[in-house]
Amino acid sequence: MNHKDLDVWKVSIDLVTLVYKHTENFPRSEQFGLTNQIRRSVISISSNIAEGSGRNSWKELHKFVSYSIGSAAELDTQLIIAKHLNYLNPEAETTLFPMIEKTRKLLSGYKKFVKSKME
Repeated sequence: MNHKDLDVWKVSIDLVTLVYKHTENFPRSEQFGLTNQIRRSVISISSNIAEGSGRNSWKELHKFVSYSIGSAAELDTQLIIAKHLNYLNPEAETTLFPMIEKTRKLLSGYKKFVKSKME
């Protein structure tokens, strides 16, 4: 299955774009700290979906989707930290966090689908 055909991958790419938009005005002092970590986490979500899809094994795909779920949780935590530090603008509350939740739900559903194929 081509990862580019998956809704979960498409939504995770949209999330990357949104995260980059909301982190571009973070303090310069965070360029190699929180900004970098947030961006690495969000990129990891779609990258792991793609890598798992290329492995030609349901077991491997399941493992990489699990990594994506972990990266989504990491991203959520890092953005909560950014919110507490007042780095996020008010729009982020209504756009970023719901998009992360949507991505997590899609990942969870996809993981269940992949697991059913393993059995």
